[in-house]
Amino acid sequence: MPVPSRERVIELLADPIGREGYDLEDVTVTLAGRHSSVRVMVDSDTGLELDEVARLSHVISEVLDSVSDFGESPYTLEVTSPGIDRPLTEERHWRRAQGRKVLIELAEESVTGRVGQLADGGVDVVVKAKGGPVVRRVELEDVRKAVVQVEFSRPDAKELELAGGIPEGRVAPADVEASNEVNEEGSDK
Repeated sequence: MPVPSRERVIELLADPIGREGYDLEDVTVTLAGRHSSVRVMVDSDTGLELDEVARLSHVISEVLDSVSDFGESPYTLEVTSPGIDRPLTEERHWRRAQGRKVLIELAEESVTGRVGQLADGGVDVVVKAKGGPVVRRVELEDVRKAVVQVEFSRPDAKELELAGGIPEGRVAPADVEASNEVNEEGSDK
């Protein structure tokens, strides 16, 4: 039974998703008996609303249904946005996380702070200090791992101001909703 590889799905979807104004963040293809599952993770600078997930799901389904890679086998298509636990690995991830609290692992230490401005291969991180929050520069090449932290209360106004606020269109910390997901059944002709 034909099941497309992750690489093949990326090849098929990267351009159509890009034309819609989104980034293809990840693809997972899973074979479960006679029923395959294709999980497509997309994002943009302004996030992803539920109506857009549904629209993109239709666009992606049309592309996948137009090829013979699935044969006659049914598949489940899941289109989703990245969860809060997605590691920050690309500059666009850092830009989109502006204003968010992150845990950054460096070679010699871990730093917890609020993501500020991104420029010239580095990011400003607002960290707590004795006299109040201060901005510390972290070079992206020095980051071993970075993950957004879940916040249950509103961020400190001074920290948020030093970080440059929240990018337009993004949900503010403590207002985070669960990841938007839409499942759609699809099959090849």
